[in-house]
Amino acid sequence: MTTYESDLLRLLEERGHIHQVTDAAGLDKLACDEVVTAYVGFDPTAASLHVGNLASIMLLKRVQQAGHRPIVILGGGTAKVGDPSGKDETRTMLTDEKLASNIASIQGSFEKILRFDDSETGALLINNDDWLSKLGYIELLRDVGPHFTINRMLTFDSVKLRLDREQPLTFLEFNYMIMQAYDYVKLSRDHGVRLQLGGSDQWGNIVNGIELGRRMDGAELYGVTAPLITRADGSKMGKSVDGAIWLNEDMLPAYDFWQYWRNTDDRDVGRFLRLFTDLPLEEIARLEALEGAEINEAKTVLANEVTAMVRGRDAADKAATTAAETFSGGAGEDLPSLEIEDGMTVMAALTALGFTKSNGEAKRKIAEGAVKLDGETVADIQALATAGRLSLGKKRHAILTP
Repeated sequence: MTTYESDLLRLLEERGHIHQVTDAAGLDKLACDEVVTAYVGFDPTAASLHVGNLASIMLLKRVQQAGHRPIVILGGGTAKVGDPSGKDETRTMLTDEKLASNIASIQGSFEKILRFDDSETGALLINNDDWLSKLGYIELLRDVGPHFTINRMLTFDSVKLRLDREQPLTFLEFNYMIMQAYDYVKLSRDHGVRLQLGGSDQWGNIVNGIELGRRMDGAELYGVTAPLITRADGSKMGKSVDGAIWLNEDMLPAYDFWQYWRNTDDRDVGRFLRLFTDLPLEEIARLEALEGAEINEAKTVLANEVTAMVRGRDAADKAATTAAETFSGGAGEDLPSLEIEDGMTVMAALTALGFTKSNGEAKRKIAEGAVKLDGETVADIQALATAGRLSLGKKRHAILTP
């Protein structure tokens, strides 16, 4: 582990947030000498952020905790183009109205986790569409274009991987890295931003912005990337067998969000406690040292802390109580519920709840004996749904009401 002098890099390092730093010594000194303004960009491509985005929000939270200023950049402009990084095909184009709706919907997630005020370290939320949509095409070509070479752009992973796979890369997407680099220059000029943070897949884009700032303004800018967060089984963070783990309550009930964290693999508990909670490192060391059935205590703490941060302490307490009641045979008031219609089958109820993606999948789960209604295994694929507790496996539960 690298020894840093600044609270900022020391905090990021000890919590497991650092993958690469462009100039560690320079940034370390800067963070010791002055308040650093740092930003992370989020393209509003959905009505909610997901757990995968939470790692990036935590970077900004650590910036603020270390006495520096975080800026959230909502990519209302860049989202109109689409980041090709890690994608096999062109992103679906979103209308201005849909982007505006998504931005309004995801703002609350940042407001729960970061402190927004007028102080020197108060967070800011800015939409890059405010300047990108006002740029003239010729202006952009003349001011920014000369600082990029096609030769170098072709070496970036976001481009190279698509070309190697012989997947189409549109000229629109090819411009994404130019737009994102210009964002850094604009933020440096207008808000004194000196640091951009992001996931490891953003390294090329961040370096582009640093170099553009140096060439256009002689600015000394920095970048930090966080490691790609994968689970012990190799799967990508933020996904489950049932789909994305959304941060917004209207996209995923608090109980299901809580349960996602409670089901963390034993091998991931300590790492996730460091990344996604503010618990003292000494307490985390104690929790991750638990063995056997006792490790469930650490998983419950993880679920409680992350849910409280993202959804509020009341939501976390209700989810924990519901889990305890559910697994002791009770109903659990915070479970998702479904009002059943006359003639609705258990198969249809599973799909309506989102437990299965289709009636075909629901049929297979019933045939496997994985579905129970009030503790009794449902054997008939045409069985009618009745009021009670519907369960799929050991982890998915809901209340059916008449």
